[in-house]
Amino acid sequence: MKLHSQILGKGNPFIILHGFFGMSDNWKTLGTHFSELGYEVHLLDQRNHGRSFHSDEFSYKLLAQDLKEYCAEHNLNEVVLLGHSMGGKVAMQFAVDNPQVVSKLIVADIAPKAYPPHHHDILKALSSLDFSKIQTRQGAEDQLSEYIEEEGIRLFLLKNLFRKDKNEFGLRLNLPVLTEKVNEVGVALPKNTVFEGNTLFLAGERSGYIQSMDEILIKKHFPEAIIKTISGAGHWLHAENPEEFYDNVKNFL
Repeated sequence: MKLHSQILGKGNPFIILHGFFGMSDNWKTLGTHFSELGYEVHLLDQRNHGRSFHSDEFSYKLLAQDLKEYCAEHNLNEVVLLGHSMGGKVAMQFAVDNPQVVSKLIVADIAPKAYPPHHHDILKALSSLDFSKIQTRQGAEDQLSEYIEEEGIRLFLLKNLFRKDKNEFGLRLNLPVLTEKVNEVGVALPKNTVFEGNTLFLAGERSGYIQSMDEILIKKHFPEAIIKTISGAGHWLHAENPEEFYDNVKNFL
């Protein structure tokens, strides 16, 4: 089973992993900017997301294994690896499992700790979509708005909408499995795992996903880690303050 990807530019490999409910398209603008720095940027859809394959199995070990197979297939070594949220956990897992493949690690707004399940409202909203009745994207957004107040989150989720045929919409993500396996998204990086390479953690100032007390755990797993805060940004820091996000990554590279 191969992962779907979009590849931009030429140069040293730079892989970007989206978060839960996301897809490669979320990173196209920043990915293009990174490619202009002289990188071959690989924007991946992870399993059960975007245009990649659907599977009943879902865990960080498996997602990291998918990435390993992708790197082998494309002969990628000395990779710059950036992951956001769930993608950040996959990037951490991959780096501790395959340190020889990763030249630099960038983790966006997630720590190596366990998080309690907190995606139930979004899962409920997505499962409420009745595609026998929805004729337009606006109709889908109206239905989501009954559960989700923030327009930005609704628009982010609606990127998963696609036309199965001219009469019916569907969702690209594998909603039944992501609902069943939602607890997997919160699990911590396994104890006593270490990546000693150059690592940058970026935290959203208004997010709360990375707390000051998490620095001890981050340094335990990633002794070379630098932790920076993106001003005025929440959890979607790359979308809320893309300029500062880009500048921090560029400086780190």
